[in-house]
Amino acid sequence: MCLHRESKCQTEPLIRVMGNTDSVIAQKRLARFCPDERPVIKGTFDRLHGTGSSATSGKTGKGLSIDTLKMTMGKMASESMINRVFHGIHSIDPEVPLPPGDGVSREQLVIFLADILRGTAEERAPLVLAMAESAKATATTAEQIRGFVEDLVSATVQTLAHRGHLRGWQPERMADGHQGVKLLAEHLTSELKYSDQNTCDIPCLEDWLFRIPAMAMFLELLIGEGLGVGLPSRPPPTLLPSCRYAPWSDLRCLLNLPLLMFLSPLLPAGHSAPWMLLFSTNIHGESFTRLVGNCKSRGPTVILAKDTKGHIFGGFASQSWEVKPQFQGDSRCFLFSVSPYMRLFTCTGYNSHYMYLNQGQQTMPNGLGMGGQHGYFGLWLDFDFGHGHSRARPQCTTYGSPQLSGDEDFKLDTVEVWGVGQLPEEQEQDEKKKSILDADLEVQAMMEMTGKTMHSQGLREPEEDEGQ
Repeated sequence: MCLHRESKCQTEPLIRVMGNTDSVIAQKRLARFCPDERPVIKGTFDRLHGTGSSATSGKTGKGLSIDTLKMTMGKMASESMINRVFHGIHSIDPEVPLPPGDGVSREQLVIFLADILRGTAEERAPLVLAMAESAKATATTAEQIRGFVEDLVSATVQTLAHRGHLRGWQPERMADGHQGVKLLAEHLTSELKYSDQNTCDIPCLEDWLFRIPAMAMFLELLIGEGLGVGLPSRPPPTLLPSCRYAPWSDLRCLLNLPLLMFLSPLLPAGHSAPWMLLFSTNIHGESFTRLVGNCKSRGPTVILAKDTKGHIFGGFASQSWEVKPQFQGDSRCFLFSVSPYMRLFTCTGYNSHYMYLNQGQQTMPNGLGMGGQHGYFGLWLDFDFGHGHSRARPQCTTYGSPQLSGDEDFKLDTVEVWGVGQLPEEQEQDEKKKSILDADLEVQAMMEMTGKTMHSQGLREPEEDEGQ
């Protein structure tokens, strides 16, 4: 894979492809791509323009129109988002004469593609400013940034669906995606550090883009897929985990694609962890015994709960649930809120009360809890199914979370539990396939140096191809 450092890709001389008057800036941006990627970047303008050759487009001198972008990206982005992309490209100064009219030049497009696909936060910040505020301005408002991010998240979801990157998820059987877009956009923009005037300038945007890698991934997916820029050494970014199992014909789940885009990167295994529905009140009924039976000893899980006030919240359990009167889990666990706002609450280090699951005891609380203490959990589902509490005055001691539910003592509307990793038996089988020597590469190297045969190598089963 080509690194962003220009020296890595300058092993071959660049071909002068920018027309009669080369843009030094465009040539330097092009140098970021490997030799086999440069023809893709160079050919994007002609392919979109429909001229078919560099010579023809050089003679016509016509810029790329916004109507062309609408024809190309229309199924993956709203008109407002396409307008934003056009303004972003048009805002670039390539330091060479621009074509007559309102279109964008070849040089502007090359620089835009390089900054979006291979750029830094400092280089993307002016483009984000231009896409958020179409006029030439030095700062933008919170409202304008929110509108841009909503358009971008919506376009990202549309692109995933249009390009077939849903990985087994079925949006029509999931929660309201439009509301999810607004919630995720609000969460992302909540990380901005606005000035006293509630505006955001270039340094503010640089800081935000540096801290929030999701923005770069969303832009890369939309521009790469939307403009058909397929780079041989860099597939589109993965934004969703795979859905291993869900009874879609009977299910209407609490998840939506923006929520998956929020939760998945937070898990220890990230997008590589497959999701599998273990329990849903819509499928399995309102039974605590059924919930425990379906979820214990099933590896890491995500719990989602919706109360009768419409609040949606949940938690990630990093280990298998086990029925016992002691706390369990580790510091990878967390709580989160989905609605009315999307937020993450990680461990404070105050105590180790990460997970609790008990049933059939007379002297200890019976139910499922995360964070806090007995009778005062950050999230508690009572064994008398349908009831729970979220107590935090002012915060849960374990996770620092506020009250997640509409009422401190709430009534349940829906509960879902998703397995989000390998089942314990699968992990055990994988570990058995590995030789003990694999755990100590130093010992293995020493044996090879002394000429001793590693008999276990010949006894192993051949590893399956990752692509199968």
